[in-house]
Amino acid sequence: MVKTPIVKEGYIYIFLLAIITIIVALAVHPYWSIIPGVLTLFVSFFFRNPKRTIPSDECLVVSPADGKVMSVTEFHDDQFVNEPCNKVTIFLSVFDVHVNRSPIAGEIKYQQYTCGRFKPAYKESAGCENERHSIGIENERMRIVVTQIAGLIARRIVSWVTLGSMLQRGERYGLIKFGSCTEIIMPKDVEVLVKKGDRVKGGETVIGRLNK
Repeated sequence: MVKTPIVKEGYIYIFLLAIITIIVALAVHPYWSIIPGVLTLFVSFFFRNPKRTIPSDECLVVSPADGKVMSVTEFHDDQFVNEPCNKVTIFLSVFDVHVNRSPIAGEIKYQQYTCGRFKPAYKESAGCENERHSIGIENERMRIVVTQIAGLIARRIVSWVTLGSMLQRGERYGLIKFGSCTEIIMPKDVEVLVKKGDRVKGGETVIGRLNK
């Protein structure tokens, strides 16, 4: 979807901070422009959109986000997958890439946005209580659900897709601003290949394999 080095949602923040940096440097002193200048660089870094090497095996499920695996738990999804599942929860710090990617190729056949609170994304209750956006992706092999969850700082979930959209494995479909959490729900016949504490990269790290 989005192939620029920095996602467009970051442009306004970068522009405003750059203007503030220039104004402070000219009106006050160049020394004091260091702080807004550093913030400008950090925001540019936060909204980065790196290229990734996507695995080609159609039986593989890739991570929907960069970050650290918080938990791998059993879960029964009754909204879309409708069978016993495994849920992998990934925490994204402000230093991680926040562009989300599709774990599998398929069509979006389920979508739900839920208003909620803004607890820290690393808390276990965040997935149930915080603002979140879920999509269900289906292909001829499996159904999965991916949920973007807002955090204490993240107050805006961005999605570039809707019902009926076709996604390729590893394709960019949205982002969460400034620290967040992502969950992926997979059916039991998908072997989970990550564990709590693992670091993952969106679109590149294989987190599951469908048992043939």
